[in-house]
Amino acid sequence: MIFPRSAPTLLGIVNITEDSFSDGGRYLTADKAIEHARRLYAEGADVIDLGPAPSNPDAKPVGAAEEIRRIGPVIEALHGDGIPVSLDSFERETQLFALSRGVAWLNDIWGFPDKSLYSALAGATCKLIVMHSIQGQALADRRDAPEGDMVERICRFFEARLAALEQAGVARERIVLDPGMGFFLGRDPGISFGVLARTQEIRDRFGLSVLISVSRKSFLRAVTGRAPAETGPATLAAELLAVVHGAELIRTHEPQQLRDALAVLAAVKESAIKI
Repeated sequence: MIFPRSAPTLLGIVNITEDSFSDGGRYLTADKAIEHARRLYAEGADVIDLGPAPSNPDAKPVGAAEEIRRIGPVIEALHGDGIPVSLDSFERETQLFALSRGVAWLNDIWGFPDKSLYSALAGATCKLIVMHSIQGQALADRRDAPEGDMVERICRFFEARLAALEQAGVARERIVLDPGMGFFLGRDPGISFGVLARTQEIRDRFGLSVLISVSRKSFLRAVTGRAPAETGPATLAAELLAVVHGAELIRTHEPQQLRDALAVLAAVKESAIKI
């Protein structure tokens, strides 16, 4: 059996939105978002990933001003608690606001295409999660994936984006790669499973950490027939497979169940070494 080299970093998802596909509206107010973030951190998340706008195919645009209004008090409260914060946004003004508030991570589903932001990124110290999607600079939709090897397409995207960011002065070791999952890879569930199985290939090609975000996603629901709130077992299985296949970061709604599963995996690894 292949075991992970080390325990992955877990990003706990807090959606401060009205129409996220799995929990829209539950954490829209600052007090609810802060409470939930603290709970996820206590349950094993290393970082809290704040999403002030949804990116699913049925989402409505929010805009930077509303995003900033949503995240401002949450970032302040979590910083007061000493909890590392990640911002999940592609909006330039929201990203600049988050940088000014000292977030530890920026997570961009467009993969940081805006070169006018690069000087600010180069001058910062936060980690950057560069995500690939077939949509480019757009929200997820239900289009078919382009022809060809998806992993090769993903790697070509990363090659171009890494070159641009490094040329701008962003240190390579600050960058984390996210190949995208679900509708970000097309409406065929098999493509996401295929990319998931080849995570190590992406990691080895660039020598950088790979983040996988499969929690409650559509391709898991497609093979199980479950509603978003019922995908806990499928999510856990996919997350463990991602770790085994080389992912060093996992973005998840339920860090506690993943921590428990990783503890079992670690115990098996330790016992196998001793026998």
